[in-house]
Amino acid sequence: MGIFGAGNDGSGTYNDYLYDLVPKNKRVRMTLAGSDEFQDEIRRVASSGAAFEAFVARRTIEQERTDAPLEVRFFSESRMSSLVGYAPRGLEPIVLETLNRLEAAGKSTRIPAEIVKGRGGLRVELLLGLTR
Repeated sequence: MGIFGAGNDGSGTYNDYLYDLVPKNKRVRMTLAGSDEFQDEIRRVASSGAAFEAFVARRTIEQERTDAPLEVRFFSESRMSSLVGYAPRGLEPIVLETLNRLEAAGKSTRIPAEIVKGRGGLRVELLLGLTR
């Protein structure tokens, strides 16, 4: 059990990525951690019916110093949501490298996302394979 509790630690694996952290295929996903406490916000965004994109802000120097979790919000219908989860511990470099790769290619740094219903409630999945 991690810092967010059983079933709320998120998921993903480095085995889904090539050596340069590019997803191996278009089906690669990562489930955010810590979503239990943000169920109301996830439900609100889900009810909008719009396409979802995750917005991940780079850590500030203070957040880096304290190794704060990497926060994720939704960008939907031209608006930013409140916090909806965190990149799973240990997998932050994958998300940060995705942002770097998108920025270097001149593309939007928003990551396609999906809200899925799990046993523990609503979960946010980053569709990282679509960023190849």
